[in-house]
Amino acid sequence: MVLIISSITFGQIFVFNDRLINFLAMKKINVLILMFLLGSFVLIAQTQSAKITFTEETYDFGKIAEEKGPVTKEFTFTNTGAQPLIIQNVKASCGCTTPDWTKDPVLPGKKGFVKATYNPQGRPGPFNKSITVTSNAENSNVVLIIKGEVTPKPRTIEDDYPMQIGGIRLKTNHLAFIKVFNNQVKTDSVQIVNTSAENIKLTFNNIPEHLSVKAVPAELKPNQKGNIVVTYDGNKQKEWGFVMDRVDIMLNGKSDPNNRLSISATIEEDFSKLTPEQRANAPKANFNTKEFNFGTCTEGDVKDYEFVLTNDGKSDLIIRKVKASCGCTAVTPAETVIKPGKSTTIKTSFNSSGKPGKQNKTVTVITNDPDNANITLRVTGDVLKKDQPQNQQPNNGNK
Repeated sequence: MVLIISSITFGQIFVFNDRLINFLAMKKINVLILMFLLGSFVLIAQTQSAKITFTEETYDFGKIAEEKGPVTKEFTFTNTGAQPLIIQNVKASCGCTTPDWTKDPVLPGKKGFVKATYNPQGRPGPFNKSITVTSNAENSNVVLIIKGEVTPKPRTIEDDYPMQIGGIRLKTNHLAFIKVFNNQVKTDSVQIVNTSAENIKLTFNNIPEHLSVKAVPAELKPNQKGNIVVTYDGNKQKEWGFVMDRVDIMLNGKSDPNNRLSISATIEEDFSKLTPEQRANAPKANFNTKEFNFGTCTEGDVKDYEFVLTNDGKSDLIIRKVKASCGCTAVTPAETVIKPGKSTTIKTSFNSSGKPGKQNKTVTVITNDPDNANITLRVTGDVLKKDQPQNQQPNNGNK
């Protein structure tokens, strides 16, 4: 009995396996058919989409003259697909290249264009710029290239000497000495040229004690070049920090209020020769804080604050100068010499009238502390317009 049952069981198993194999085989065929159909659909969809084909994708302008201005290349393309082609965007790699393109849909077999204009002004030398064309085509992003070399325009007298005073042209009308120590003498010059048809003699007026100014040569013939030579004597300058002077330029003895040369310098104390012992016994300038934030106020409010300055050094601290930025006032204390261990105050006042928005005002304090000669104090905060709610933050700033 057991043997008969076993025999039937194995037979059933063989029948079941055969049916299972047939079932799986049918499933495999169905999957293959499905994959074939999907692939066909994709292929049909691809053949029915738009396609953008350019006649060329790179153009070399060769050498172009800077003075001749912008150059343009028009790239032509054909829609070689089966659907209308729409250019969605054209983006150049830099602002010096301006693109234009066909805005209307381009039907299959029809042509369109992409223009690229390059401005060579102020850009001498080789260039290589890209223009990315984005469309609804199957090749949705195409990169076009324009390249070439800009030959610089010949420089003129006006290019080399941009400032004009009468018949004289100057490289600049502002001579910046940057930094001048209080024990230093520095000399610099401004290049000039006579562009008139007559001789011009240069003389100068309103020269402060710490400056000496002369023209070399003193008289220029037509088309002759020369220099205005300025010597800055820091020993004779009584001011500290940034200082601006204006000297009158006279041509053949004639003056004009517009004919001026500006001369600037930042005067600093020279601590380079101090010995270690002198530094150890030097004054030390310390403020209780270097920033006063008044929070939020309404336009028209006045915010006052007193910064406390203490001399933590071993010799007298001298306040050389106190200077506030525009929109804030600072008062130099009556006593500018602070004994060791003593303190004084720098009074500041900020008037917010006409100054809505975020504020960041500065007060510069110059002392004889060799390690902290220039100290910047800040007055910050937000100023609300009179009709602006207190809980609304301002979104613009003034400095």
